[in-house]
Amino acid sequence: MVIPVHDVNPTRRTPWVTYALIVANIVVFLRTPGMAGSVTGESGLAQLCRLEAFLDQWAAVPRELIHDRLPGLVPTGRVAVGPSGPGCVVAPPGYDKSPPLSVLTSAFLHGSWLHLLGNMLFLWIFGDNIEDRLGRVRYVLFYGVCGYVAAYGFALANADSTAPLIGASGAVAGVLGAYLVLFPTARVWVLVPFLVFLPLRLPAWSVLGLWFGLQAVFSYGAAVSQAGTVAYLAHVLGFAAGMLLAWPLRRGTAPPPEPPGLLWGRQARPGEPWQGRPRRGW
Repeated sequence: MVIPVHDVNPTRRTPWVTYALIVANIVVFLRTPGMAGSVTGESGLAQLCRLEAFLDQWAAVPRELIHDRLPGLVPTGRVAVGPSGPGCVVAPPGYDKSPPLSVLTSAFLHGSWLHLLGNMLFLWIFGDNIEDRLGRVRYVLFYGVCGYVAAYGFALANADSTAPLIGASGAVAGVLGAYLVLFPTARVWVLVPFLVFLPLRLPAWSVLGLWFGLQAVFSYGAAVSQAGTVAYLAHVLGFAAGMLLAWPLRRGTAPPPEPPGLLWGRQARPGEPWQGRPRRGW
């Protein structure tokens, strides 16, 4: 899997909405119980119980989305010692939760630093151009619609699941789908792990096409949302929604400029060979 680090696709204005989304996701993560203090998100039983209660209240749960009702018993965040040992206490919910609204709140929750940074990296690289093309208001609506399509589509396929569905992946996947439609020939600098990380400049269609292909393949055997697993099906659905929403705009979108003489992330010196051709090179 390649790791994108930068795209050669300038914008006309500052992507304030993208920046705000990234900041909001980081702030929420830092305030999530048990997450900020550990790179892996693992912690003691007390913190895990608080985290379970926090996610149950604010994350999207497929069964709740489909049936639009809360379960009879939910985690309280407290720890008790029973005959079989210590465990998390459950009780009737002491809060009023709206399952449709939980899709919005769950998009700002992440299960680990790696989960957060991965989503924010893709949003940072590709979100600015989509915001620039759509405009700030339409971009916010677009981001939300892709997130809802991903969450409800996943819930329909996993109607009995009670595991929290968290992360901005569905909405960010929509951004990637729109980028593929609007800027397929934009050059993206990526790191390819091969003994060492090799920097390559590839067209967006190859980078995002590979990403989508992997998500589609994984979704057949890993379309679940449980601890330590990934909701690949939500990624596929969010990506498809982004492509469909961006499709009417593709004819009016100018292709990104090709920077002449760009060699491995720097300007080539006079007389230095450069591998590539305008508009068609890799």
